[in-house]
Amino acid sequence: MSDKKRALVTGGAGFVGSHLCERLVSEGFAVISLDNYFTGSKDNHVAGVEYREGHTKNISDLVPENVDVAFHLGEYSRTAVAMEEPAVVFDLNILGTIAVVEWWRKHKCKLVYAGSSTKGAPDREDGISGRDLSPYTWSKAVNTELVANYALWYDLPYAVSYFYNVYGPRELSGRYGTVVEIFAERKNRGEKCKVNAPGTQTRAYTHVLDTVEALMLIAQKGEGDNFGIASGDVFSPIELATMYGLEVDLQPARKTSRPSSNVVVEKTVALGWQPTHSLKDYINERIQ
Repeated sequence: MSDKKRALVTGGAGFVGSHLCERLVSEGFAVISLDNYFTGSKDNHVAGVEYREGHTKNISDLVPENVDVAFHLGEYSRTAVAMEEPAVVFDLNILGTIAVVEWWRKHKCKLVYAGSSTKGAPDREDGISGRDLSPYTWSKAVNTELVANYALWYDLPYAVSYFYNVYGPRELSGRYGTVVEIFAERKNRGEKCKVNAPGTQTRAYTHVLDTVEALMLIAQKGEGDNFGIASGDVFSPIELATMYGLEVDLQPARKTSRPSSNVVVEKTVALGWQPTHSLKDYINERIQ
C-alpha cells in the first residue's frame, strides 16, 4: 500500500479504528477520521490524523476530497443491546452506510468494509440464522450485500472483512463493551462473571494489532467478499472466565444467543496474514 497516500477511516476514534489510524500514519498515509463519537473517544486520537466529527450520513459534506482507500468501520456493533434500540442501529448502520456507498460511488476509491462474522454463524436449533439474530446482525449482513452490489453496479473496487471478537488496548467495557474487557472489569472488582447458557459455545478471539495487519493486507491485495480475520484462539465463555480466575454466574440463554462460530480465514491467510498474538498471554499480562 506504499503507493497509496490518503486514507479515510470511519470510526477512526474507536477501538479498532484508532489502532488502524496509528498504523496508517506509521506507513506514511495522510489519514482522515470521520467519527460521531457514539462509542469512539477523543482519548483515542492519534497524532498526525485529521479528525472530523459527524455522522456518516453527512460524509459527502464532511469528506469532499478524494482518498485512495476508505475503511468503513464506523457502525453500531453490539448484537444483544441492539434489541433495545433498533432505531439507533438503523440510523447508524443503514442510513449511514447508504451515504457511505453513495460517497464511494462518486469518489471511486477502494472501500474496505468491516462486516460482522455473525452473518456466517450456523443456524440455531430453532432455525434462526446468524444474520437474523438482532437488528445489528441483520443490518450488517444487508450492508455486505449492499457493498457487493454497488461494486457490481458501478464497477468499484472493494473488499469485505469480518472481525472475530477483537480484543486489546482501548477495548470498550460497559454497555457497548466486549467480553474480554468486561471480564477484566469483573476481575478488578472481585465480582462473578455472567455467562449465558450453555456457556460452552465457542468464539474466536483476535488481537487488535493482528486485525489491523489483516486490514492492511486486505486493502492492498484483497478483492471481494469473505476475508475473515480470526486467530486460532477459540474458547468458550467458561474457558475465558477460567483464564481470569473468575467464578461463573450462569444465566439463561438470551434471545440473541447463537451456537459456536464458524471461522473462515482462508482468503485472508492466502494474502500472507498470520496472527502473532495470544489471548492467554494478553490475559496473563492483564492479571499481572
